[in-house]
Amino acid sequence: MFIKHEIIKNQQIPLELFSQSNYSVDIKREDLLHPEVSGNKFRKLKYNLLEAKKLGFDKVLTFGGAYSNHISATAAAGKEMDIKTIGIIRGEELFDKIDENPTLSFAKKCGMKLYFVLREEYRKKTEPDFITELKEKYGSFYLVPEGGTNKLAVKGCEEILTKNDVTYDYICTAVGTGGTIAGLLEASKPHQTILGFSALKGTFQESEIEKYTSKKNYQLIDDYCFGGYAKIDEKLIRFINEFKDKTGVLLDPVYTGKMLYGILDLIEKNYFKENSSILAIHTGGLQGISGMNQLLKKKNLPQIKL
Repeated sequence: MFIKHEIIKNQQIPLELFSQSNYSVDIKREDLLHPEVSGNKFRKLKYNLLEAKKLGFDKVLTFGGAYSNHISATAAAGKEMDIKTIGIIRGEELFDKIDENPTLSFAKKCGMKLYFVLREEYRKKTEPDFITELKEKYGSFYLVPEGGTNKLAVKGCEEILTKNDVTYDYICTAVGTGGTIAGLLEASKPHQTILGFSALKGTFQESEIEKYTSKKNYQLIDDYCFGGYAKIDEKLIRFINEFKDKTGVLLDPVYTGKMLYGILDLIEKNYFKENSSILAIHTGGLQGISGMNQLLKKKNLPQIKL
């Protein structure tokens, strides 16, 4: 079952390959937790699916976009745990393009039932009346929110940090909905600073983070979002490819690529305290690269090396 896994060791990033510095950077390879339910999606789904089983639900319903890591991971985890899955997908125009989309076609192969809704309708995903409509259509289900963030998801993300990570001064993570950084904050020690690199323009996730933790030893940074969610340019593609060539670590373009780009840029700018030890969390998301490469090819941009 996907909830069983080995403890992931931290991998040192040789900074001399990028620049000389008085810092140390390690990366926690959460992307290696599971071949299909990796990174923070593994952590977020773990206790939610156990709860669904405990409460006697035979299916889980959730939401996501065309290349959603969450949709892909939920479909794979549901298959492995023998729980039916339903994905409400943003964009009615996608219903006849499943086979062209690597994320949706994978979810379908895992047995996920995909339903496509107009974007205006999709915005109702947190409204009680809309959830009631979905239950009338698809029967009783265990609801997991878009991106997977809720109290049980945060509990799972607390387990990212282990007792061996207490020596780090900074813990860095990409931020989407805010669940992962909330879990890291709950597990952090007073001397540690948690840096969240927002994948979206703005730092509006603060209100979501504060729902799950009262700790304040964190900062959100959106200077490296490259213009917004899932936006990417040749500079970021080049960085991701060079990072893989130099370290053997593949980064995704939506989350971890932007985070590592930001960390190395902040080192150059002497942002961190001298002689600091930094831990970067690899939150997975590599399944989305194939879809991103499709989009890059249409725009005649370089591809991300797989």
